[in-house]
Amino acid sequence: MSVSVYSTTSCPYCVMVKDYLKQKNVSFSDYDVGRDQNKASEMVRISGQMGVPVLSINGTIIVGFNKQAIDKALAS
Repeated sequence: MSVSVYSTTSCPYCVMVKDYLKQKNVSFSDYDVGRDQNKASEMVRISGQMGVPVLSINGTIIVGFNKQAIDKALAS
């Protein structure tokens, strides 16, 4: 399973997403788009969004902290 989280250090929803994934014992790559311009550009390219968090779960793109969408993507 491939899980990536595009986040910033000042975003409370980013912290919530990462805590939720940790609670579910899901390992993920965390990219700080506030510091990494290449990852920020990648995030916008895959999601069409400037806001964080953006998750990529096995190619499924989820914008924001949406438990239902996260659980669905993790289950597939």
